[in-house]
Amino acid sequence: MSVKKLGLPLMLASLAGLMLLMTVFPGAYLESALRGLAIWWDVLFPSLFPFFIISEMMLGFGIVHLFGTLLDPLMKPLFRIPGSGGFVAAMGYVSGYPIGAKLTAKLWEQNMVTRDEGERLVAFTTSSDPIFLIGAVSVGFFHNPKIAIILAAAHYGGGFLIGLLMRFHGKQRATSGGGGSPNAAPAAGEGEAKSSRIQRAFAAMHHARMQDGRGMGEMLRQAVESSLKLIIVVGGLVVFFSVFLGLLTQAGVMKSLYLMLDHLLTAVGFPPSLSEALVGGLFEVTLGARSAGEAASSVPLPYKAAAAAFILSWGGLSVHAQIASILHATNLRYLPFMFARLIHALIAAFLVLLLWDPLMGTMMPAPAFNPLQADPGFGAAAGGFADRIAYFCLLIAFMTLASALWAWLRAWWRSANHRPAK
Repeated sequence: MSVKKLGLPLMLASLAGLMLLMTVFPGAYLESALRGLAIWWDVLFPSLFPFFIISEMMLGFGIVHLFGTLLDPLMKPLFRIPGSGGFVAAMGYVSGYPIGAKLTAKLWEQNMVTRDEGERLVAFTTSSDPIFLIGAVSVGFFHNPKIAIILAAAHYGGGFLIGLLMRFHGKQRATSGGGGSPNAAPAAGEGEAKSSRIQRAFAAMHHARMQDGRGMGEMLRQAVESSLKLIIVVGGLVVFFSVFLGLLTQAGVMKSLYLMLDHLLTAVGFPPSLSEALVGGLFEVTLGARSAGEAASSVPLPYKAAAAAFILSWGGLSVHAQIASILHATNLRYLPFMFARLIHALIAAFLVLLLWDPLMGTMMPAPAFNPLQADPGFGAAAGGFADRIAYFCLLIAFMTLASALWAWLRAWWRSANHRPAK
C-alpha cells in the first residue's frame, strides 16, 4: 500500500484516538481548550487582526508596488526575489506569522511572483512579531526585557541568513516581474529614462490603484471579511494543538518524547531539562516559549534563551498548519518552508550562544553561561561541541553573505556597463 493510501487511515485513527482521550480526560480537554482560546483572544487576535486589515488595504492602495519599485535593486541580487517582496518582508517581520505567507499568496494571485520566488519569500519572511517577542516572551515569560536584545538578534538575523541561503532554491533563472506588477505603469517605468526611481515608484502605485478600482468602503469591507476568516482559522488551529498537546501530556505519551529528547540534548551539550519546552514548542510556539522561560533555575540563562530562539524560529506545528492552509490555495509547496524553518531554528539557537558574550556580557553576569555549575553531565560537551557548531554556522553565514555580495556587485556592474538601449 502506498504512502498516500495510508495517509487517510492514519489520520482517521489519530482523530479517533484523540476523541477517545477527550472522553477519558474531559477535565484536561476543557482546560487545554480554554488555555488555547485565551492565547488566541488575549495575544493573537489583538496583535494580528489589525495587521491583516492594514495589509489588505495597503495591497488595494498599491503600496506593494511602491515598495517593489524602490526595493527592486536590493531584493533581486540578494534574495532572487522581485522588489515587491520587500513589502512582504517588512510587513512579515513587523506583523509576525502568518502575515508573510498571506501576502506572498496575494502576490502569487496577482502573478507578481513565481512558485520558486514565492517559496523563497515565505521561507524567510515568516517570523515572530516584535510585540510578541518583547512583550510576551521577554517580559512575560522570562521577566527580563534585556533578553529581547539577544532573541531579536538571533531570530531576525537568522531569518536574514535564511533569505540568503534560500536564494539558491529553485531554478537558476531571472526573477519575474520586476519591482511591482507586470501591469504596473509600464509607461512611467520605461518611457522616462531620466526619471528618478522614487517618481517611478509613485507612478507604479498610482497605476495599481487605478487598476484596482474599488472604493474605500468596499475595500475596507472586503479586507475585514478576509481578515476575519483568516484569524478564525488561526484561532481554531491554536485551540486544536493546545488540546492535542494537553491530552497527550495527560495520557503520558509526552514522557517518552521527553526521555528521547533528554538524551539528544545531553549529546549536543544542552541541559536535558529543556526537553519539555522544546517538545511543547514543537506543537505550539506560545506554550513552548513559556516553558523555556519558566525552566528550572539550574539551567543557565543563555540556554533558556537559545531554546526560546529555537522555538520562535521553528514556529510550532500550529503556525505550520496556518501557513499550509494559506499555501494550499496556491501552487507553493510546504516542504521547502518546513526545511527552512528547521534550519532557521538551529541557526537562531546557536546564534544566541555565539552572540551572548558580545551582546549580553555587560548586562548579564558572566557566570550565568557556565554549564559546569549547572549540570556536570552536560558541561563537558557544551564547552566543545556547541561552540564548534556555532562557529561552523557563523562560517556558513559569512560564506553565504560573501557570495550574495559578490552576486550583487556583479549584477550591478553588468547593469551599469551593459545597460540595454531603450
